[in-house]
Amino acid sequence: MFAVVTEVERAFDLLSGKLLGWFRQLIVMLPNLVVAAILLALTFVGAQVVRRVLRRVLPRVSASDTLNNLLITVLYVLTLLVGTFFVLTVLNLDKTVTSLLAGVGIIGLALGFAFQDIAANFISGIIIAVQRPFNVGDVIETDKFFGTIERISLRTLNIRQTTGELVIMPNRKVFENPLINFTQQTMRRVDLECGVAYESDLELVQRVVQQAVATVPELIPERPLEVMFTAFADSAITFQVRFWVPYRRQVDYVSARSEAIIRIKRAFDDHGISIPFPIRTLHLHPETNTTLAPVLKRDSPKNENQ
Repeated sequence: MFAVVTEVERAFDLLSGKLLGWFRQLIVMLPNLVVAAILLALTFVGAQVVRRVLRRVLPRVSASDTLNNLLITVLYVLTLLVGTFFVLTVLNLDKTVTSLLAGVGIIGLALGFAFQDIAANFISGIIIAVQRPFNVGDVIETDKFFGTIERISLRTLNIRQTTGELVIMPNRKVFENPLINFTQQTMRRVDLECGVAYESDLELVQRVVQQAVATVPELIPERPLEVMFTAFADSAITFQVRFWVPYRRQVDYVSARSEAIIRIKRAFDDHGISIPFPIRTLHLHPETNTTLAPVLKRDSPKNENQ
């Protein structure tokens, strides 16, 4: 019984000594805790101030909301991290800070390998936001997709095709592939191919086409209207009509092209100019001629009239 009481007293002494040591360390660390609490509060306040200031200043410098939100978030988190590291240093937790930095580095390296495609899209989105080769509403063609941009994010680009489908493209694909921005110049050239018969008066054809296309609505007069003959084709002499129209939407280009075709066809009909269709000549073997002769004679229009 005496031995049990002795063991209990010894355990109580150890516990009280341990608690007393912790209390003494708490008293010693009390100023550090107060300073750390103040620093932590200032860190949160400072991060909020940084975010408010950036929200007011960045729109004056950059028109990209996506990039502005990214910078605000990064600087806000960075401010919190810097303040947290100072708090840990005040609390004499330098080893903890070193361990955290090492852990963050290892985790970042592992995530970089695991999500390298996502990281590539993210970085491409940042570069696109900085360079701004296009904006929402622009008509572009990239990677065999043609349409109007509906949304630009840091990871994807939303393109609404002229046929109505929504294409969500990774930014890496947009950044790596050639891109045509049809909206940037606010005008576009229409190239129209056509052909006339070999017996046509080419100078007359040129004048007729110029007069016909000159009546196309919204034709840009500052840009020359060109009618150039291009080749001696199999059944026609081909030419190309080139003229410029304002370009805001794809329908502007399509409508101008359609109007030009209507006017050229009407003008050709009025002046008796023919647009030939391809002609193919078939040379049959004599035995084949002998076999087909009765059939052709029977189906000829003369026999049908009889």
